[in-house]
Amino acid sequence: MTNFKTADLCDDHSENVQVCTIDFRSFGKKSRFSGKIETVKVLDDNVLFLKTLESVPAGSVVVLDGEGSRNCALMGDRLAGIAASRGLTGVIINGCVRDSADLAEIDVGIFAIGTHPMKSKKDGKGKRDGALDFGGVTWKPGNYVYADEDGVIVSEQRLV
Repeated sequence: MTNFKTADLCDDHSENVQVCTIDFRSFGKKSRFSGKIETVKVLDDNVLFLKTLESVPAGSVVVLDGEGSRNCALMGDRLAGIAASRGLTGVIINGCVRDSADLAEIDVGIFAIGTHPMKSKKDGKGKRDGALDFGGVTWKPGNYVYADEDGVIVSEQRLV
């Protein structure tokens, strides 16, 4: 669903939304996306993130807390292709991506803090389905996220 603007949602629901303070960059083909939040927390390791992409419901937005690390990329063209093929609307990464030119052609929303050419570790460490805290927002599974060119907001209830 892309018939919204985060600025308008903030105007209409200011008492019910949290606004993320991170200035994410858009890497996917979709610059506007929304959906129910699924969460993952990792540090420089994307195995649990891959498993999440392969198992969450279509229409979800996976929020990945990579602790803001700039040591490696947590997503590249292969994982973005999985997200798109499974019908996810977006991915928000508090970390880096790679293959950025290819990501721009993949039909999914991808917000991240930057790029890094190095792949991540493959140890399988991390946590899934818990509340995350970054960017001034508490990201809870089952809440709703709305992302566009102006920013990212989170609400406990569906807004559109």
